[in-house]
Amino acid sequence: MAVVTLGVHIVDVLARPVESIPAGQDTHLVEQVRITAAGAAAGTAVALARLGVPVASLGAVGGDELGDFLLMIMERRGVDVSGVVRKPGEQTAASILPIRPDGGRPSFHAPGANLGLSLADLDPGRVAAARVLHLGGMDATFGLYDPDFFALLGRARENGAVVTMDLLSNMPDLVRAARDFLPYVDYLLPNEEQALMMTGAGDAETAAAELLAAGPSGVLVTQGAAGSLVVTGGGAVRVPALDVPVVDTTGCGDAYCAGFIAGLLAGRDPVSAAETGTAVAARVAQGLGSDAGLDDLTLEGI
Repeated sequence: MAVVTLGVHIVDVLARPVESIPAGQDTHLVEQVRITAAGAAAGTAVALARLGVPVASLGAVGGDELGDFLLMIMERRGVDVSGVVRKPGEQTAASILPIRPDGGRPSFHAPGANLGLSLADLDPGRVAAARVLHLGGMDATFGLYDPDFFALLGRARENGAVVTMDLLSNMPDLVRAARDFLPYVDYLLPNEEQALMMTGAGDAETAAAELLAAGPSGVLVTQGAAGSLVVTGGGAVRVPALDVPVVDTTGCGDAYCAGFIAGLLAGRDPVSAAETGTAVAARVAQGLGSDAGLDDLTLEGI
């Protein structure tokens, strides 16, 4: 596979527009309800497959119906899910997302089987053979804080893999702990809140510079409507967001990662690859769910 995504797999249940939670047994009518494959590994994998990039995803789901659905929808979208393990007796991670009229997305989340993912659940050969290895949500996969997993990442890089990493949470202790992975990562792609949490810095530029010094070749800080900041050894470049009508911001970070990875595979430099990521994220923002707007999108068309 050109890309292996490794980490968090989630089922998202989304409804829009939601202005408030009904009181008591009241009902509010909404325009749309969707169920999608999401999470920093699964969502990125689906977006990559939509872009025509061969991709396999590694992670853990429960032995429940949600797990059945998640694997089915990922496979239908073109993702190789043969490396996703089932955890009998555990719940598949899931989120309920009432999407506000402005695209904001408060959430109710059950972390489920992601918390128990460990090195024993992974096929080391698939990890080591990837051209790009995307670590999705390492802050929420506690079982991978393992010296043997770090050694596996080192072998993958020795074999020529590019390792990218995105985060999942906004929990300071978890986000800061993910710094342990930075010596094994080529490109880190946090959002601004996560970058500030990881470093304690007061602004994105300072945070990105500090994170760059910890090991990666590049740090890409996504900043919502302000676009993204791309920091490499050659300096810092701002990539503006596209001006599009926002329906839902769910999955925009995963889409940005997918576009960035696809751009790298196409031979684009980090800034051009970030522009590709920006375009993919803009498509997703215009619909409901992490795979919205990607049906007819091709890398050549970006």
